[in-house]
Amino acid sequence: MYGKTDKAFATAYYHWFFLIQPFDLPEKLIGAAPVYYLHRKIGALSTSGLQHFDPVALAKYERCFSDPATIHATCEDYRAAATIDLEHDAEDSDRKVTCPLLVLWGDKGVVHRLFEPVADWKTLATDVRGKPLPSGHFLVEEAPELTLAEIEAFLLRSN
Repeated sequence: MYGKTDKAFATAYYHWFFLIQPFDLPEKLIGAAPVYYLHRKIGALSTSGLQHFDPVALAKYERCFSDPATIHATCEDYRAAATIDLEHDAEDSDRKVTCPLLVLWGDKGVVHRLFEPVADWKTLATDVRGKPLPSGHFLVEEAPELTLAEIEAFLLRSN
């Protein structure tokens, strides 16, 4: 996705570029209001704000994301994606994933608007299946039954 970045993607997924900034800039800024940041970020990627998130689950996200170690680990994950992960991808560019791969995404999300997930994954894998589901970014929260049904059907076909 970094290779296909344009203004639309960078605007919608600004957090990818914010979180890769050197330690400790994003950690300090997020740490100043972690619950606010969490709600703004996940609410913006959902079709209906925070409505689809179970209150118990959301409380756990809030508790965990208020921990400075979690914020730092999140930033480090994104930093790795923009550095060593890209290097590893380049080293493996002549190889493809050979196991069956299920790709699901929300038909109201950024990925649906800006990418062709099945076609994009076919450049990296030999057996790709998938489709959009009626949701935003958070399939499991917004379309749990459909997500589960797709995964179960995929696993039955793959065995």
